Amino acid sequence: MATMNQCLASLARLSLSSASRPAAASIPRFLAPSILQTRCASGGNSSMQARVRAKEKLKKKKKQQRFKEYKYAVPSKEEQYSLCDAMRYLRAAEVGRPPSSVTYEVSLRFRAIKNGPVIRNRVRFPYPVKNDTRIGVICPEGSGAMHDAKTGGAVAFGEDSLFEMIKTQPNSLPFNRLICHVDSVAAMNKAGLGRILGPKGLMPSLKTNTITKSVKHMMHEMVGAEQYREKIGVVRMPIGNILFTPKQLSENVKAIVSQVKADITALEEKTNINKDLIEVVLTSTNGPGFPLNGGFMPTDPQVDVSHLSTTM
Repeated sequence: MATMNQCLASLARLSLSSASRPAAASIPRFLAPSILQTRCASGGNSSMQARVRAKEKLKKKKKQQRFKEYKYAVPSKEEQYSLCDAMRYLRAAEVGRPPSSVTYEVSLRFRAIKNGPVIRNRVRFPYPVKNDTRIGVICPEGSGAMHDAKTGGAVAFGEDSLFEMIKTQPNSLPFNRLICHVDSVAAMNKAGLGRILGPKGLMPSLKTNTITKSVKHMMHEMVGAEQYREKIGVVRMPIGNILFTPKQLSENVKAIVSQVKADITALEEKTNINKDLIEVVLTSTNGPGFPLNGGFMPTDPQVDVSHLSTTM
């Protein structure tokens, strides 16, 4: 009897030990704890995916357009002045300083997009601001272009000899303008002068309009002409000496504004990007800036144009 009881007890223990908990794989997914459930995003249909892509694209476009234009690409709310009034105040601000060291400067402000194409060109003023232009010409040795450079008054010309001078004395170059004949472009690129001339703003290129077929014509255009380039939506450049008469300064202002407007028209036709001239500001070396309203005569009846045409 005792033996039978022991046998039954052994069978009971064996049956209990063999029963195991169900495997996790056998539990239905919806009954498993959330920590074990694997979640995956629904792919959705094609129209839903297209809407998501369009939404992301619109969000990215709005983010890019948030700072699309420069912050000051709007006309200032300050009072605007006629040319004679602005000259009167600037001459008063420069009293006591040597007239030879004081110049009028003009700033042309644009409504322009960031990282867009910029305006760069040259303008020949009716009354030149300075006449210290010294031109160097890269041209084939013994060519007609070299003859034109020599007779036109170039201070340096040639190819190998000019390249050697640029490399050996980069900090004491005799010229402040450099042009290149089309036949010497390959030799100039092979010489590797970009690292020397680039930081000085002297490297000839098509963008700066300093590569030409006619050296004689290019030198004539450069003598008495001033270069300008748009930076951060503004073109700044000297416009005349402080001793210029209102008529002289007016003619120079008209020249730069007309040239810039022509550049804007050409740029819009080429790139289909709008750029607007919104303000012209006149300042001096040590004076404040005065937005111009396009008028010429002074508003004070006691001030005459002749009063602004004499030495300070």
